Amino acid sequence: MTNRIANRLVFVGTSDVSGLIRGKSFPDREWEKRARRGVGWTPTNVQITCFDTISESPFGSFGDLVLIPDADTRFVLESGQRMDFALGDIQSLDGDPWAFCTRTLARRALEGLKEVAGVTLLSAFEHEFQIRDQAARSGDAFGFKGFRDGQAWAEAFLDSLEAAGVQPDTFMKEYGPGQYEVTNKPAKGLASADQAAILRMLAHEILPRFGKTPSFAPILDPDSVGNGVHIHFSFLDEAGAPLTYDGNAPDGMSELSRHFVGGVLKYLDQIMAILAPSEVSYLRLTPHRWSAAFNNLGVQDREASVRICPVTAKDADSIARQFNFEVRAADATASPHLALAALVFAGTQGLRDRVVPPEPVNEDLSLLSPAELAENGIKRLPTGLGDALEALGSSEAVRGWFGEEFTDLYIAHKKGEMECLEDLDWASKCARYSEVY
Repeated sequence: MTNRIANRLVFVGTSDVSGLIRGKSFPDREWEKRARRGVGWTPTNVQITCFDTISESPFGSFGDLVLIPDADTRFVLESGQRMDFALGDIQSLDGDPWAFCTRTLARRALEGLKEVAGVTLLSAFEHEFQIRDQAARSGDAFGFKGFRDGQAWAEAFLDSLEAAGVQPDTFMKEYGPGQYEVTNKPAKGLASADQAAILRMLAHEILPRFGKTPSFAPILDPDSVGNGVHIHFSFLDEAGAPLTYDGNAPDGMSELSRHFVGGVLKYLDQIMAILAPSEVSYLRLTPHRWSAAFNNLGVQDREASVRICPVTAKDADSIARQFNFEVRAADATASPHLALAALVFAGTQGLRDRVVPPEPVNEDLSLLSPAELAENGIKRLPTGLGDALEALGSSEAVRGWFGEEFTDLYIAHKKGEMECLEDLDWASKCARYSEVY
């Protein structure tokens, strides 16, 4: 006779400022009640850093909130140890959205885009990660051997994604030692950020069953490769028709795309502390690492901050549906919801102001002087988290999008995180982040 477990638990989580999932659980028989009332949450939790210290908080020990599970994100995994999971929104006790909730901020940015341009955003997060302590195979960059090494856990991982409502797209062995890439198919609105958070969580759930420990940290070794997150964008009208492509434009970008990208590139230096929010992020964001070091636009250029991606279709309708651009300056120490919010806020501002992006420059930008870069409308992005936080804090645009209180709180959060790393060398800093992410 099998004894039924009386208290099967549902975990409701928030992807927090540090890009980690924190939350509470409750018996699944209480779902209907909790979906209305939520579970209790504490304001100062927003200042828990990725190293589990608490940065300076304006809330102290005071205040109460609720975390409301979103039924649209709920899924159950039956394989292995059963998992019942949902993402949630942080609200006040009166049911108002909390200004510091990452999903709320992303939702607000998307609503602003809709209001200004009348479009729906289609986006996808492309993740690179590494298996910790896995030795490199000589001659296996993008190789079959590395693929076969990972095939068993990859298939289980992709199965779990599909069970969670995430549509896998591609999987491959990447360039670096123990490095892999997984991509999802595009999703509308907030769903892409939700799916990015779930993907990272499930990697840490599934791979250890195969004796593997993944890390999405931006760089595990200062002398080795980095792990980026590339965020792909396109636009749909009310009827679902694509709006990103213009066959008469030399680079294929529609006017909508051009001004959105113009806004992203204009404000990129001011949102880098959100897109690349760890100290070690800036070891990756250097020239010749196939990442992003300048606020430049590129056509099929993997060192451009914004890259116009290739299409394989031949007819105009299929090209229009495939056509997209990607932002390459982010990594997985960023909350996917905050990264999405920052980019959509910037792009929407570009639409409002009809900002025109710099023309693509097909040469090594690291060889150009600051004056030559300026002539092309390009500048070097911040080279460290401290500089990125200064740019964020001094940005009137960022403070207008996110609010004064959130901006100051975010800066305090990251400064508290940096205090945990004082006196460590770069290898030790990389090790700390690789353990967390």
